[in-house]
Amino acid sequence: MRVAIVGTSGAVGQEFLRILEQRNFPLDELVLFGSERSAGKKYTFRGKELTVKELKHNDDFKDIDIVLASAGAGVSKEFAEDITKYGAVMIDNSSAFRMDDDVPLVVPECNAEDALNRPRGIIANPNCTTIMMVVVLQPIEKLSHIKKIHISSYQSASGAGAAAMAELQQQYKELVETGEAKTISKFPHQLAYNVIPQIDKMTPTDYTKEEMKMYNETRKIMHSDVRTSATCVRVSSLRSHSESVWIETEAPLTVEQVREALVAAPGVTLVDDPQNYVYPMPLESAGKDDVYVGRVRKDLADDNGITLWLTGDQIRKGAALNAVQIAEYLIKVGSVKA
Repeated sequence: MRVAIVGTSGAVGQEFLRILEQRNFPLDELVLFGSERSAGKKYTFRGKELTVKELKHNDDFKDIDIVLASAGAGVSKEFAEDITKYGAVMIDNSSAFRMDDDVPLVVPECNAEDALNRPRGIIANPNCTTIMMVVVLQPIEKLSHIKKIHISSYQSASGAGAAAMAELQQQYKELVETGEAKTISKFPHQLAYNVIPQIDKMTPTDYTKEEMKMYNETRKIMHSDVRTSATCVRVSSLRSHSESVWIETEAPLTVEQVREALVAAPGVTLVDDPQNYVYPMPLESAGKDDVYVGRVRKDLADDNGITLWLTGDQIRKGAALNAVQIAEYLIKVGSVKA
């Protein structure tokens, strides 16, 4: 089994390396690819030093079985044919192919079987906020069909990559030293000591692309007609995203029913004792695999409504871990060329 990482030097690429080693992923050889700027960098994997190769239009992927890609939509579109032409499965973390009809969009806890039908050899990894939400909503959907979802997200700097995390840290440093944040490039405004109610570009409807991803991707993953309305907000935490979620189901559900379903759900940890101030927070979910859920309660404005709070590590389950879990599933069912 030969596996490649495309975009090794980025935040998600680095997380790929950690997760593959931590989970003892069944591979015989790991090949690292990156941009011209990253080529030549060295990383240690299972005690062995690996050198990043420059991603080029050639036959470098001829003997590769699975490719974990996280180098941006433009790179994915440019190199997809090179990556897949000899039969490698490309699990792509960018937005390039998510809504293409002939590319499955997969969260293993929800729709792992969709990964088996991939006519272009590509499987798309969903947006981070969508991944974490559907992991939590899938067990509730089994109790009663979810008709509507409203979300307010609280997304950390990590969602914009390693450079954005460094920028937030730099802004705090500048504020302490000079009283002014001078480094503002990865976000449209100063993020330190602030929240920014915009993630990704604005669309003509005044919903952002991030918010529309949650609408469209949720329907595709859950094979549902659910309608979703989101407000996605960047907050000044470093890592892990959080979401306040309101759902309306066809039949009324009790809080006890929902809690029981969440306790039994794969990839979910219930942390819910509000009377004793116990609920999940980003500091606690950072570096963890599960999505943490709490504040489960009836919606006072809707008899068929439930509201809850969730938090999860955007770089792990929201990105790298989900892709690795897809790869693990493909190996388990024998759906790779090796």
